[in-house]
Amino acid sequence: MKNLFSNLKGDLFGGITAGIVALPLALAFGVSSGLGPSAGLYGAIFISFFAALFGGTNTQISGPTAPMTAVSMVIIAGIIAIYDGSVEKALPAILTVFLLAGFFQIGLGLLGLGKYIRYIPYPVVSGFMTAIGLIIIITQILPALGYYPKEDETFVAQFKPQAEELILENILREEAGEGILVLEDFEETIKRSHEVNDTSIQEEAKTLAQAAASGVMGAVKVLPKALKNINWLELILALATIIIIFGFKRITTVIPSTLVGLIVVSGVAYGFGLDYRAIEQIPEGLPIPRLEIFTEFELKAITPYIFTALTLALLGAIDSLLTSVVADNMTKTKHRPNKELVGQGIGNSIAAIFAGLPGAGATIRTVININSGGKTKLSGMIAGVLLLMILLTLGPVASQIPAAVLAGILITVGISVMDYKGLKAIPSLPKDIKLGPIKLSSEVIIMLVVMGLATFWDLIYAVGIGLVIASLMFMKKMGDLTAERSDVKSLEKEKAWADEADFPKNLREEVFIKHLKGPLFFGSTSEFQVLAEQIPDTASTVIIRMDRMQYMDQSGLYTLEDILIDLRKSNINVLFVDVLKQPRYMMERVDVIPDLIPEEHIFDTFEECLIWVKENVKDEV
Repeated sequence: MKNLFSNLKGDLFGGITAGIVALPLALAFGVSSGLGPSAGLYGAIFISFFAALFGGTNTQISGPTAPMTAVSMVIIAGIIAIYDGSVEKALPAILTVFLLAGFFQIGLGLLGLGKYIRYIPYPVVSGFMTAIGLIIIITQILPALGYYPKEDETFVAQFKPQAEELILENILREEAGEGILVLEDFEETIKRSHEVNDTSIQEEAKTLAQAAASGVMGAVKVLPKALKNINWLELILALATIIIIFGFKRITTVIPSTLVGLIVVSGVAYGFGLDYRAIEQIPEGLPIPRLEIFTEFELKAITPYIFTALTLALLGAIDSLLTSVVADNMTKTKHRPNKELVGQGIGNSIAAIFAGLPGAGATIRTVININSGGKTKLSGMIAGVLLLMILLTLGPVASQIPAAVLAGILITVGISVMDYKGLKAIPSLPKDIKLGPIKLSSEVIIMLVVMGLATFWDLIYAVGIGLVIASLMFMKKMGDLTAERSDVKSLEKEKAWADEADFPKNLREEVFIKHLKGPLFFGSTSEFQVLAEQIPDTASTVIIRMDRMQYMDQSGLYTLEDILIDLRKSNINVLFVDVLKQPRYMMERVDVIPDLIPEEHIFDTFEECLIWVKENVKDEV
């Protein structure tokens, strides 16, 4: 408890700032999911508080995120379609899936599986994140244009014949289930056929129209209709929000630009009495637990979604632990991955009981928390409490926010979440695969396959296929290059090589020698990241011997780049010895050589490197 309040002022500022940033995003994610703004807000409140309380990353701020919302959107749409378009009827099943996902995350943590998340290669993560960005942007174009398919009478009319058939089919199915034979009880059939009227057909047609226009493919199909039916006021509100969010960042980053865009555009729209479309009403008062998850539980209703819940749990685990790594790099601390998964699982489980959207560790909000002074779990808990206070006091005000403003916010989220670093690297990555006369890059193929499948087909299957392809390609490369096991030794296992026996004793405090044995790939980057911790405070020069590192993939390349940048900031010289062909080619393509390591700091032999050390490194200790 003492440690919890050891940084009260910093945690207070960090939590409040992160909570303010989370507010518009939570509302926007809730709207885009299909469950309404309250779902996003409830998710942000409970996940932020309980994931911080029970998690293993002190500075983590959790809540609904772009990847989790994108997957949840697909799950919600699929279950609602089964329940004839009724959100209220589908809600218990939806929340049960979210609850199961939370339980699965707790299980992953208790089984100690958190440490295996690092085995996901960079191209898979890159393709996935870019797909998330594209999904959000494409699906938010329609609300940004003020076009809602189920309100377009000409579009809905196309589905009336199908709607009538579907209603009749449901009547016959109900009769069959009740044991009613049509010929023997014709009066009952006639009675039930009166359900097929213009009103019921219209409602069913609206449900079918909404389903047909959902997702990326649906949005693309109806886009021509949307462009012919633009609501110019809604479009102006969305564009104004986007311009303010990106423009205000150029003025200052002290005040969150997302919040500025939300307040300014919403204030103008409401103040001038514009005829805009508001978001759904946010319920007043404390969130109420949805106990029908338990009282109306039916195993057969959720059996088809057990795998879906597991994949949602895995995605949340990946999302959270990647953010934990970012937090570690900023705070120079070490998170506890398994405890973090348990905390995230508890947060998601409680959020599901209160009809909240599932979430994970949020990178942007975590970074803002750290930069604002947050250092302990208290900061994440404060963020959750702040959002609860906003719900209780400003719920009616928040209900007046224009839907187009949240669409604009989500479009900026989609733009920012895309992995531009990976996209920019596409032309420069080595073409290591031959398909007939064509040379292609295996890492680019993985990235594009994941991105394409995730955007236009299925997020979870895309990641699975990407992992399979990456694993097969990696095994082939390892078979071609070396049979030696990856061996990036930690400090206590470092041993001097034979040619280092005569290294000057008076310079051993100033020079740290690192040996790399075997490939530096996505499975060994975690151990390599501890390099900075191994370097003694007295060292001013680091020698990295690479003559036994035959291969480096994109994950290893970027890990090495990050470490070199940190060492440069610490004014530590880095020398390379005997860099082999493939790693050198990778480093040259993204300008690690010569921008971070100039040619004069690369030596063919250790003897040449030793001459440079004797001439340039002074005995300071």
